[in-house]
Amino acid sequence: MTASRRTTLLATAVLLAMTACWGSTFFLIKDLLDRVPTLDFLAVRFTIAGVVMLLVAPRAVARLSPESRRHAAALGALYGVAQILQTAGLAHTAASVSGFITGMYVVATPLLAAVLLRTRITAITWAAVVLATAGLGVLTLDGVAIGYGEAITLVGAILYALHIVGLGAWSRPTEALGMSIVQLLVIAVICLVATAPDGVVLPGTTGDWLSVVYMAVFAGALALVGQTWAQAHLTPTRSAIIMSMEPVFAAFFAVLLGGEDLALRMLVGGVMVLTAMLVVEVGPRRKIEGEVQHLAV
Repeated sequence: MTASRRTTLLATAVLLAMTACWGSTFFLIKDLLDRVPTLDFLAVRFTIAGVVMLLVAPRAVARLSPESRRHAAALGALYGVAQILQTAGLAHTAASVSGFITGMYVVATPLLAAVLLRTRITAITWAAVVLATAGLGVLTLDGVAIGYGEAITLVGAILYALHIVGLGAWSRPTEALGMSIVQLLVIAVICLVATAPDGVVLPGTTGDWLSVVYMAVFAGALALVGQTWAQAHLTPTRSAIIMSMEPVFAAFFAVLLGGEDLALRMLVGGVMVLTAMLVVEVGPRRKIEGEVQHLAV
């Protein structure tokens, strides 16, 4: 096995582990939001994540070039606005529908990569995109209607796709830590500005604080560092398909730890998404898909 192939497999494993970590937070968030407003939770979570990482590695940001800082700030803004739009959409649509529409970044990512990076996507990769999208539908959907909530959630999904494409174009392995810190701080500022008019509601119990700290440090800071590093080695489309495993992990942890019943659609949808991921991992790929192209400033 070549060093390049080993690095690619490691990047895939890191991205998959990060996706599992994200999936583990769904049932925690569902419980926490009964007591803490969503935007307040996001503001506290990303503020803790950004401050902790800045204290741990203060020089990582200083080592970034001005160009990398601009790129990281732009990526953080995309992610922060996407979080707010997804959250606002949840107030007007069912969680399952929101999860499916958010998962549309799997479709939007290769389209945006083709336009912005001029990336050529193979037929087998497009088949994996379609399979992952269908799997997300089986896993999450139980009826859908198009309205205001669905529309702004779709805009959020497109912003997530832009974030994935941007990371694939701009991230460098040696700058992953510094870029992640800048992104986290920008996300925190955006969320704090969004919730400031009504004041920030803090968690009221030790258990709630433990949940927030876990989601800030592990599912926030470390996950974003892992994503930023991994996407320096993976194409955006491939990353999006791997990340489509998030609702599969969410369903797994909801059944294992959240007390939810295992439904047939969870199994069928999960297998479809997993199959899509395996297709892009073991299937043949043209060289052009393995090359990360970079956006102009």
